[in-house]
Amino acid sequence: MSTRKTPSSRAPRKHHEQRFDPLAQLRAPGDPRWDVYLTGTVFLDIIFTGLDSAPVRGTESWARGMGSSPGGIANMATALARLGLHTSLAAAFGDDMYGDYCHDALEHGEGIDLSLSHTVPGWHSPVTVSMAYEGERTMISHGHEAPAKDAAAYDPEAPECPPAARACVSSLVPGRPQEWIAAAARRGSRIFADVGWDETGRWDLSSLAELGDCEAFLPNAVEAMRYTGTDCPRSAAHVLTEYVPLAVVTMGSEGAYAVDGRTGETADVPAIAVEALDTTGAGDVFVAGFVTGSLAGWPLADRLAFAGLTASLSVQEFGGSLSAPSWAEIAEWWHGARAARPTGPAGTGSPYAFLDTLLTGCDPAPPPRRAVPTLGFRAG
Repeated sequence: MSTRKTPSSRAPRKHHEQRFDPLAQLRAPGDPRWDVYLTGTVFLDIIFTGLDSAPVRGTESWARGMGSSPGGIANMATALARLGLHTSLAAAFGDDMYGDYCHDALEHGEGIDLSLSHTVPGWHSPVTVSMAYEGERTMISHGHEAPAKDAAAYDPEAPECPPAARACVSSLVPGRPQEWIAAAARRGSRIFADVGWDETGRWDLSSLAELGDCEAFLPNAVEAMRYTGTDCPRSAAHVLTEYVPLAVVTMGSEGAYAVDGRTGETADVPAIAVEALDTTGAGDVFVAGFVTGSLAGWPLADRLAFAGLTASLSVQEFGGSLSAPSWAEIAEWWHGARAARPTGPAGTGSPYAFLDTLLTGCDPAPPPRRAVPTLGFRAG
């Protein structure tokens, strides 16, 4: 196992602050150590904001804002950890300064367990450059698939993979089975999954081999309609319950819709109108919010509203993983919404009224770390 170095260009490590625990009342002796386990690729994200338009070939564009942060699967892991869930991530990290930065930011900055992760000597970290403008983003990525992990590349004393966890989160890939998902489901983990664009163009649900092991499937509207052959995201959600117990379809500015095929219950929550700075990672934050509410045992409508709220708060910051909101920011938003009654989102019949009781035990906390235009500054 390679020795991880601390880059001299960063400030000293600082352990994460104690966070509000949404599962505090549910924890009992004998529970799994981890609330959520996930695995995937960590990127270094470099984000440019403040662009007036898309870059034009043959010209130079200047951005008014820039930030760096861990990306890829780190978006989801950070969002989960900031919501107070005990999170374990298995990922490969490059043996370079980018890899050191991402590893340190996740383990020491966010309190994410990386005991199942490993460092690959001589492998450079994947990188994504994201350009945000007009509420959208364009991304360019570069990287190589990490070599297979072997006994020399990770800690042999680490727990088996996947470890026992209340839940696991995965992104399904058409035609590429992930055997660990079935193993986790057999162990009793609740599986939550989203999906990316089908590069094959077939949009065949049978190609998502793990769907039968999932408790919830959370595609966006375009993905849901293509996979089901429908022309309405709400209709698509109902069709998906023939394949998975709970279908949640995100609909952008229209909010989100969910159907529980086991009970027939539905939930339809509108989106919160915000000015989006950077939408990178918003889908991951949505899933993290929904997983949190599910593990806490909230009603379906509350879970859907909370997921939408966390995603809306995230797009007002830039930096993928480091845009994820903390409980302190959620509380601040709710207090502001209540002050704006009855015209604000806390008006009569608000879908967020459940936050009143929930946030009673949420103590003030310093704001979380945000993306900055560099990997860090030298100490002293």
